[in-house]
Amino acid sequence: MTIRRLRRIMPLRSPRIAVAAAATLLGLAALAAVADLQLSPGPGKPRAAAQQTSTSGSTSDPQQPVLLASEENDVADAPVSTAGLGELRPKVHLTPASGWMNDPQRPFFLNGRWHLYYLYNEDYPTGNGTEWFHVTSTDLVHWVDEGVAIHKYTRGDGDIQSGSAILDVNNTAGFGADAIIVVATQQLNGVQTQSLFYSTDGGYTFEQYANNPILRHPVDGADFRDPKIIWEAEHSRWLMLLAEGNKIGFYTSTNLKQWSYLSGFIRDDLGLMECPELFRMTVDGDPSRTTWVLATGANGFNYGMSTGYAYWTGSWDGTNFHPDRAEPQWLDNGSDFYAGVSWTDPRQAAEEQLRTRYAIGWTNNWDYVRRLPVDEWAGNHLSLVREVHLKDIDGRLTLTSRPIDAIGALEGNQTRIDERLIGPGETWAVPQPPSPAYRLRASIAQDPSNPTREVRLKLKTDGTHFATVGYDFAHETAFLVRDWDAIASQLTEVYRQVRTVHVRPHNGIIDLDIVVDRTSVEMFVNGDEHALSAIVYGANDANGISAEAVDGRAVIRSMSVTRLTPAPPVR
Repeated sequence: MTIRRLRRIMPLRSPRIAVAAAATLLGLAALAAVADLQLSPGPGKPRAAAQQTSTSGSTSDPQQPVLLASEENDVADAPVSTAGLGELRPKVHLTPASGWMNDPQRPFFLNGRWHLYYLYNEDYPTGNGTEWFHVTSTDLVHWVDEGVAIHKYTRGDGDIQSGSAILDVNNTAGFGADAIIVVATQQLNGVQTQSLFYSTDGGYTFEQYANNPILRHPVDGADFRDPKIIWEAEHSRWLMLLAEGNKIGFYTSTNLKQWSYLSGFIRDDLGLMECPELFRMTVDGDPSRTTWVLATGANGFNYGMSTGYAYWTGSWDGTNFHPDRAEPQWLDNGSDFYAGVSWTDPRQAAEEQLRTRYAIGWTNNWDYVRRLPVDEWAGNHLSLVREVHLKDIDGRLTLTSRPIDAIGALEGNQTRIDERLIGPGETWAVPQPPSPAYRLRASIAQDPSNPTREVRLKLKTDGTHFATVGYDFAHETAFLVRDWDAIASQLTEVYRQVRTVHVRPHNGIIDLDIVVDRTSVEMFVNGDEHALSAIVYGANDANGISAEAVDGRAVIRSMSVTRLTPAPPVR
């Protein structure tokens, strides 16, 4: 039984950190045959399946769970035991009280509150199907559970999968000004269609549109889901992106009910694409320089990645998206940032909305999600909300991200360490934080007289199990690896792989900003230039930190460890 389609990843060999760093640099040069990038003739002419292996579908019959042959072994694999792990519920990340969670849906702001939905299955692991669970917040840090807003298996065409929630200010759909319109995928008997739901009470309850489904794929059983909708003011129309296997389809409408096909963006190197989105941003905040960004959930094994949030900068001519480069980039180069969505704050001026977006993702990976320890809930948690900008870094337009400023309100007691030298082979015990959730900031450099090759920080260490983050000066890469955490030996090779990203020091210094919670690490490098996020499990609530230098001396120019006050959802 699955919640929705299980994405598999081609196993890669797990190198040591330095080797992985070199591979990151050399691998892109070897990707000459990157993508068969072309415009699609239309939704009725699907192209051949991508390189990703077969997937298993979410069934929409609650009485008759359906398993494809390809997933039977996955179902048989029991979750790793929670014994010896300690408490698992995160302190500062959003989780459900029980059941299963995955894809967040793009939030909207109304009446002083943010409204966010995520896919939820209260029947997991014995029952199928997702529905939309509703949470609200004033600051995108503290959340209030509002309950299920759109229920599964009561709306005609199956369970409720990902989509878009839209504040219909101009009443284009005819359900009233400021009605909340949801267009979401439903799946019945393996057929995915798009359905419309509307709310006149601010998004707390929804009614089903009488003429659902509003859009069908001409090929039954084909991937056809995750509608993401934006308003194109210059054309006075709605633009919808749909994930169609190895294609992103573009559709237009004036009323959110009738849709016309426009074009398609095809990739044969990223497996099954999901949760696409399109938006425009200024470069380095310069109003005279704007560009478009097309993003999607994708399988990045061709690029030394796992699944993640892939994107391209380029141009949108009103019909087709034209990427600046064929190869994608990644908002987060870790293993556990997927199904990401981004948005703007409508309270900000138009110029600021072009400069700043916000993003959230699902902190998990379809390769091993059902093997993870299950406590009161499953599916792990959502990431912290991030502030996103588009910057020119080393001549390439790059989406950058960092935790939103509101996270700072959680910061409490801080231990600060001034400059310290770490000799080759030396292990320095960093003062242990007093809480399972904390923020570690470190500025690191090489000692010019005997420059280190790597600086490693071991997190959640008890001397045996730990995760390692740090920087490889020799190859100019930041890294995150958890092959020695408390569950790594019981999980897949994908879980144990080293995750790296190329990033250059600033004046010889690398700045790390690391948010650690009970079961995750989110690391931001050089402020917001790059990010690496991963699920991490310590043993018996272990919370130790140590630092070490490899093949030379490292300089810790400054370091702070700051307690984060718990921010559990109000249930």
